[in-house]
Amino acid sequence: MDHYQNFINGRFAPSSVQEDRIEVRNPSTGRLIATVPETSQAGVDAAFAAAENALPEWSNRPAVERASVLHAVAAKLRSHVEPLARTIVEEQGKILGLARVEVQFTADYFDYMAEWARRIEGEIIPSDRPGETILLFRKAIGVVAGILPWNFPFFLIARKAAPALVTGNTIVIKPSEETPINAVKFCEVLMEAGVPAGLINVVHGRGPTVGRALAGSPRTAMVSFTGSVETGAAVMTAAASNITKVNLELGGKAPAIVMDDADIDMAVKAIKASRVINSGQVCNCAERVYVQSRVADEFVDRISAAMRQTCFGDPLGEEPVDYGPLINEAGFRKVETLVAGAVRQGATLVTGGERGPGEGGYYYQPTVLTGCRQDMDIIQNEIFGPVIPIVKFDELEQAIQYANDSDYGLTSSIYTRDLNVALKACQDIRFGETYINREHFEAMQGFHAGWRKSGIGGADGKHGVYEFTQTHVVYLQRT
Repeated sequence: MDHYQNFINGRFAPSSVQEDRIEVRNPSTGRLIATVPETSQAGVDAAFAAAENALPEWSNRPAVERASVLHAVAAKLRSHVEPLARTIVEEQGKILGLARVEVQFTADYFDYMAEWARRIEGEIIPSDRPGETILLFRKAIGVVAGILPWNFPFFLIARKAAPALVTGNTIVIKPSEETPINAVKFCEVLMEAGVPAGLINVVHGRGPTVGRALAGSPRTAMVSFTGSVETGAAVMTAAASNITKVNLELGGKAPAIVMDDADIDMAVKAIKASRVINSGQVCNCAERVYVQSRVADEFVDRISAAMRQTCFGDPLGEEPVDYGPLINEAGFRKVETLVAGAVRQGATLVTGGERGPGEGGYYYQPTVLTGCRQDMDIIQNEIFGPVIPIVKFDELEQAIQYANDSDYGLTSSIYTRDLNVALKACQDIRFGETYINREHFEAMQGFHAGWRKSGIGGADGKHGVYEFTQTHVVYLQRT
């Protein structure tokens, strides 16, 4: 068993004797596979110091030189896809094919963000005064704190670090304590790629300790967090005393609307894919399905059959599977409680609804529930598991009303052949993203941002790059 360390100033730093160790377990088997430190305040301070020391030279480099470092990281990642993917599978539980995609997409993301180096633009603003020019510059913010989730732990390193670095910032990252090993392996790649010391620093620990130390530090210029609403609120609270900028991607409760003119085969395929990817542990998954009454029976029959045919189990086992375990016992209990509560409240369990086989693992059967109502907990609260709750509706306006009746506002979808219906849904659905006739999964050149309790700010594309900058306006008077 390995005992991993923090990565500070370009090297792995020995832990303090005062630091506790956090156990990391394989969710497919429950087996203990490694430990990482519960970083002390001294360790956090050392990471800040390294990032601060690297910041002046890095932010003053031409952006195209910063981009070359990102390209070097991407190239090295592509040479280590298989071992990195297997690390992700072992500690997180996603299937190997999806883990490979995550590593490859992470490399692509570093390349994509590097390409923004020549595209970060300021503005020339007309002045009301003769002989004056007003210039708006976009500049680095400073040291960014990136606090990561466990569901796509490797890609989220890139989503925080790549835009931070290309815009001239440095970063201190805290991986999830559930999935820290992939971040260690990423740091090994940084060393191979020759990344300058101090640009990316990684400290391990739990949210209430190390996460709070990062978010609440006056040395943090911006904190970017992905995770639950409850933890996002704690991050905001910690950041508030220093008026630190926050960038938050929080939970989702994505509605999928199936109209009676939809291609039912397409809708079933896309919704199933959105529901079982990563065992349903994705914030933009289709979390609740609204089906027009005239096609409800047909849709239920087909989606239930598709879910029954879904295979699950150990992603590194001998048999191929469609999804693996839930992340831990708490995640399993949450799904179990929501399904049982829905049945008590009157929903019908069509398929699934039980713990799956797999000694030591947190497996939950692919599950379909019908007869759900808008007021049920399973419709209002994030499930984060392979469960599809279905609600019938009669007219589009009712479906849109149901969709908008949520504390969340990240992603949504509609399945229809009618362009007018699709456009009305896009106009009236109050969510940051809407997918039409396709599964829920964003593009790196888009802008992944939620409404309401799904977050503040966003990631990806031009707008995601500019999240990591601050403006500086200069008034230049000709004499």
